[in-house]
Formats: sequence, C-alpha cells, structure tokens
Amino acid sequence: MLPSIITSPSQTHQLQTNLHSSFRTLLAAVTVTASNNTHNLFIFPKLRKNLATMVVPVIDFSKLDTAERAETMAQIANGCEEWGFFQLVNHGIPLELLERVKKVASECYRLREAGFKASEPVRTLEALVAAERRGEAVAPVDDMDWEDIFYIHDGCQWPSDPPAFKETMREYRAELRRLAERVMEAMDENLRLETGSIKRAFSGDGRHEPFFGTKVSHYPPCPRPDLITGLRAHTDAGGVILLFQDDKVGGLEVLKDGEWTDVQPLPGAIVVNTGDQIEVLSNGRYRSAWHRVLPMRDGNRRSIASFYNPANEATISPAAVAGGGGAYPKYVFGDYMDVYTKQKFQDKEPRFEAVKAPKSSPAA
Repeated sequence: MLPSIITSPSQTHQLQTNLHSSFRTLLAAVTVTASNNTHNLFIFPKLRKNLATMVVPVIDFSKLDTAERAETMAQIANGCEEWGFFQLVNHGIPLELLERVKKVASECYRLREAGFKASEPVRTLEALVAAERRGEAVAPVDDMDWEDIFYIHDGCQWPSDPPAFKETMREYRAELRRLAERVMEAMDENLRLETGSIKRAFSGDGRHEPFFGTKVSHYPPCPRPDLITGLRAHTDAGGVILLFQDDKVGGLEVLKDGEWTDVQPLPGAIVVNTGDQIEVLSNGRYRSAWHRVLPMRDGNRRSIASFYNPANEATISPAAVAGGGGAYPKYVFGDYMDVYTKQKFQDKEPRFEAVKAPKSSPAA
C-alpha cells in the first residue's frame, strides 16, 4: 500500500521501482518534501483511488526550483507537446485561497440557480423530454450547452453578492496571472526562446496589455445527458488557460490520439492547457487540444477558467524556434477572434486560413 505521505528519497525510489513506468509522472506530482508551506499537497485518498486511471500529466511545479528542474521542464514539455493539457500541484497558490474561491463561486451559483432553471437549454431539454413521452422521435441538441456562466475581467462589472466575491477573486486572479507568466517562461525555455518572449508577443512588445479574463461556470445536474452536451468540443482561442476545476465532479475530457480521456479531478490542482495562439507561436510544436465537458446526472460541477490571451492589437506569428518554417500565418489577434467567435466549435485549421487570406483592397 502507498504511504499517505512520501517524505524521503528512499521511499520515492522504492515506489518508482515497484510501479509501472507510466505512473512516474504522477509520482513526481505527489512526491513532496517536509515543509510548513500551506500550499504543499499530499496524497489525498481520492488520488490513491484514481492512481491507475489518471493519465493526464501531473507535475509538481515546485521542483522547478530544485535539483529536479531538468526533469520537471521535460515533463512540462511533454504536457505541451503530447497532450496540450497537464495538471500542476505545489504551484504556490495557497490551498486556503482556493477553498475561499470554491466557496464564493458556489454561493454565486446559488444566487443564479433560478435563472438557469428558466434558461433556454433547460426549456429545450424539457421540450425534448415531453415530445419523447408523446412518442415522437427526438434528436440530441447539438447547438447549445448545459452550462451556467459569467465572465469577469478588469474592465467589467463584477458580482457584488456574495460580499466576499470581489476581494477573493481579485486575490485569486493575481495569483493565477503570476502562475500563467511562470508557465509561459517555462515554455520559452523549452522552445529555446529568450525569457519573456511569449509575454512580449502577447503585449505587442510591451505596447499593449495582454488580456486576462476569467470564466466562472457551473454544470448543474442534467436529467438527460444523452440529449445535450455540457460544453461542446472545442479548442481555446487564446494563449495559456489555467483551470481550477471541481475536485469531486468530473466530466472534463481531452482528445488524445483520437480518444477522449478524463482530466481527473485532483484536489488543489490547477489544470493548464494551451490555446491556439501558443500553437502558432510554437509553429505547431505545442498543439491546442480539443476538449469538452460531459453533462452529469448527479453533482453540480464547478469550473473556473482563467485565460491569459494576447491583446487584441498584438500581432501573432510563429517564433524563431528550432525547426520553425512558418506553417502558420501572421495576423492580428483581434482579427482571429472575429473568426473564432463564429467558428469556435468547428475545425481550427480553417480559422488560420481565414486570417491568412489577404484583406480586400479598397475600391479604385
């Protein structure tokens, strides 16, 4: 049986000897040193239960500052290149803050719940079920999601109820922004770019402020998950996405080698995925990953996704990476977003083609 806390190199070595090599990335994430830091993670009972099924890379981010830095950088590279998804533990965000975020997000949804029950997805699903009971043939809905959402960023009005929401989310977003920039610096290094290259690209060489937005979502219990999606499959338009997902209710899946794979709930972890702009900057070395959320009959899934995106005015093109040959066009991010908003749930390649097409010249 695994010890509840791994505290010594000898224990780590013994476990790595006894377990199949496919679990070694996970072991790196749950191997912790004795510390009084409140954000350090230990092996939770739920994690022990899911040890054999968790395959999305799990990375101990604190090891970037240790003798295991090279191995940790290689794990980040693997997550970016092979998955487009990975989970970070020991990322430096206090667990106490994450608990407060969970609390205010759940309280916020309770205030919005009546509105969701009157929403179009609920009405549509109820109509389908009623038609089915009348003996009519019905087809699953393919153009809407079973999701309650709202967005926050520095330039919009935030909910004032519950009272602690603003203070908690400001603190959380500041932590997430710093973490995103550290992740981008790791990507810079793995891509053999100068430190800060991705951030500079997103800011138009410092002329504009990158966009940092947060989407607060809940996926309430769905009585007929066979008739509607939680969130349709898509890639993310922007740069680096950091997700604080529910630690009990699953449903998030990533497409890997033609198969949908669970992104297993892991208490205290931050899920990172790469968006379309990272794919372009890396000239395809890092691919934005298709992902979706399945509706669940039981459980109210919480999902808080923060997006570190280029400024609308920023020009995006492949960076001078090893082997880069310009497989993607050069374009202004705002133009890409104009295309993406219309084609979010469609293949991404035509989006790149659309912004590559020359603008029509003014009439003579």
